[in-house]
Parts: sequence; structure tokens; C-alpha cells
Amino acid sequence: MPGDLSLKKGQDYIGVTAVYFCHDGQGSFVMAKRSKNARDEHGRWDIGAGGVEFGDSVENTLKKEIMEEYCTDVLGFEFLGFRDVHREEAGRPTHWIALDFKVLVDRKKVKIGEPHKFDELKWFRLADLPANLHSQLPYFLEKYKERL
Repeated sequence: MPGDLSLKKGQDYIGVTAVYFCHDGQGSFVMAKRSKNARDEHGRWDIGAGGVEFGDSVENTLKKEIMEEYCTDVLGFEFLGFRDVHREEAGRPTHWIALDFKVLVDRKKVKIGEPHKFDELKWFRLADLPANLHSQLPYFLEKYKERL
């Protein structure tokens, strides 16, 4: 299945993604505003995620994706749990297993690493969330609020 390019991860088979809540250790966390070039949820604020590729490890995916999206290393991380994510993309149902992480990063090094996917990057506190959140973020925050 992984070598068959006609099959689409999350649509034709269950996809696995590493979701990261990147924080500075001082009560702030970073989010990126998805651009019109992002796969979906354009104009929405998101914490970040990346699909686990066949043959790669979850930990390596976490580190690679954070470097690609936020240009910084992982200083430490904690596995929070998992979620079954059922959504719709382009009119088709999708199913992902989200492996959720809380990740410590160096705030001074964080910047947009994929400007084609993100219009803006900002630091927030849980008490001061922006409008227009990614559709899955409220579920993430509710599930893990005591551990963030």
C-alpha cells in the first residue's frame, strides 16, 4: 500500500499524524495561520502536525516536521495521548490517528519555515486564543487542558 501512489493517506487508508503543541516553557505556545496554499482550513490558526511516513519513526517525524514548519529543534517533548480524527476533505471523509505531543522549543529560534503554507506565526496563551481556530484544535485543547 505505501508504494501505491494512487492511494491517498487518510482517505483510502487510515493516516497517522504527529500533532505538536510547541511551547516556550513560560506559558506561551506558537500557532501558524494556514494560507490559501495549505491543504485545507485556509485562514485558520493551527498548532502544527505532520504525517508519519512509512519506515520513519514517530519521534523522527516530530523533530523533522517541527524543523520544517518552525525552523527549530525539539528541546523536549511529552506524549499526551491520541485522538481518532474524522473530518471531510474535498467532500470525502478522512480518518487519521493523531498522536498528540507537548513540545518544548526555543522561542527565539521559531520562525515560519514553510511560507507557502503559512501566512503568519504568533505566540499565544491559552487564555488569549485567536478567532478562527483549526477545526480540531478545540478538541485537542479540551482533552489536554490540564496538561498544557
